[in-house]
Amino acid sequence: MTNRLILEVCVDSVESAMAAEQGGADRVELCDNLLAGGTTPSAGVIELARNNLDLGLQVMIRPRGGDFCYSDIEFEIMRRDIEVAKQLGADGVVFGILRPDGSVDMERSATLVELAHPLNVTFHRAFDVSRDAHQSLADLISLGVNRILTSGQAFSALEGLDLIAELVQIAGDRVIIMPGGGTERNIQKVVASSGVKEVHVVGPQIVDSSMVFRNHQIYMGGELRPPEYTRVITDPEKISSLRNEARG
Repeated sequence: MTNRLILEVCVDSVESAMAAEQGGADRVELCDNLLAGGTTPSAGVIELARNNLDLGLQVMIRPRGGDFCYSDIEFEIMRRDIEVAKQLGADGVVFGILRPDGSVDMERSATLVELAHPLNVTFHRAFDVSRDAHQSLADLISLGVNRILTSGQAFSALEGLDLIAELVQIAGDRVIIMPGGGTERNIQKVVASSGVKEVHVVGPQIVDSSMVFRNHQIYMGGELRPPEYTRVITDPEKISSLRNEARG
């Protein structure tokens, strides 16, 4: 582990990944579909992100939104996506698999950890909806994952701060506990109160579409309708500010 706080930024585009690097991020978690909590980005996005970045690149391995209990075909998709991420130069992968009873799916997780080697592995916020945080921590340590992304099984990392600090103490040097989920709103307090060495943030800004002609009667999604003529990208100035605040 390093004494310098590591700042990981969650992004959903090559443009945002480049902005995160510009802002001083140490690493990005590259996803698609952040509205659903993040799913696996396309091969093209992974390849171009790798070609345009010098910082660490973690690739989300999640075949869909929703829960973390996957069918056989979804698990096979995850296996294939890890192979693609390795081939395209990712430094690590991010996944989480639970059993129907809320425990960590040890067999499938072990398969993915082995497949990912020598890439580093983050077990994502599936941890936060697992049945028993302490048992899940023990299970993930035994699996050899490198870090756990967590909000302390609460709505935000600030609300879950007591559990995060406890997990840090229990984990020691065996696995990195990385807070995420509203972390950027109270980053200094989260870091100071928990003793974490890595943090996971977003630093968004809303940008307007370049479209001049706009048909506001048409929507490309279902009932939940994000704006058609704005989009969210990473703000390098916010990332720089968060980095400076977190590191004191």
